[in-house]
Amino acid sequence: MPTPAIEVRGLRKAYGDKAVLAGIDLTVPAGTIYSLLGPNGAGKTTTVNILSTLLRPDAGHLRVAGHDPAAEPDAVRAAIGLTGQFSAVDSFLTARENLALMADLNHLDKREGRRRITDLLTRFDLADAADKPVVTYSGGMRRRLDLAMTLVGNPRVVFLDEPTTGLDPRSRRTMWDMIRELVAGGVTIFLTTQYLEEADQLADRVALLDHGRIIAEGTPAELKRLIPGGHIRLRFAGLAELAAAARALGTATRDDEALTLQVPSDGGVRSLRAVLDSLDSAAVEVAELTLHTPDLDDVFLTLTGRPDTAGSPALEGASNR
Repeated sequence: MPTPAIEVRGLRKAYGDKAVLAGIDLTVPAGTIYSLLGPNGAGKTTTVNILSTLLRPDAGHLRVAGHDPAAEPDAVRAAIGLTGQFSAVDSFLTARENLALMADLNHLDKREGRRRITDLLTRFDLADAADKPVVTYSGGMRRRLDLAMTLVGNPRVVFLDEPTTGLDPRSRRTMWDMIRELVAGGVTIFLTTQYLEEADQLADRVALLDHGRIIAEGTPAELKRLIPGGHIRLRFAGLAELAAAARALGTATRDDEALTLQVPSDGGVRSLRAVLDSLDSAAVEVAELTLHTPDLDDVFLTLTGRPDTAGSPALEGASNR
């Protein structure tokens, strides 16, 4: 098996009597997007700060790009990039000057620095504004520059701590495309976000952090299956078709006024095919079919915010997927 880009076992951090991280475990395969979700104060930023060498843990076995952040901080810093919640660009410098500063900090020689800066300005659609002060930039341009600065050192692992906060939907989707391009090039992304759709769209795997513990972990599809409520909604042209469908399907909630049946479903192809085969066998025509499945918002709201979810067998099973 290839070495994981990030490996965490038993990570703990407390501030006085307040345990922010109470022994979390996670593994991030190289070349993937891993999203850490949780309520405000759950410990997401603390986790990022520890993994990126900005904060020392109280306990735990950690590896980032094969190195221990506490014992080998310089090796970790050489392998990572970090884009925080707030823009780190200098508003009074131009984009080119900001990138040149990062090239100097990464000890790139002049020729390589210029080549890298030109490449990033083009890649992030900033070439036309490269020599304008950043104070004149839109929010989306500033965040693109922020990410470009993170990439000057050509990192293997990039930590994105709420990278699209405050962006409009178009700018957010532009940022998503850039993140996907990075991963296609072999970069590993560790993403924290308040936007559940963002994690659903981008992440290969998602971990849900609450009360300092990972309470569920898996692919977005796996996490959605933890939450009941998925169903197929069928609407029919008349009461006769509705009645025939109800007889054929059995376990369905019937609404005569709306001429609908609601059939429990996990949203999978097999479940949908079984319903359609039953209706076909009964020679019943469907006027309209709608599939409803829980989303990550449902998962988040259902699993987080409890007094303490530790020790729940259902959640422990989910987190060990």
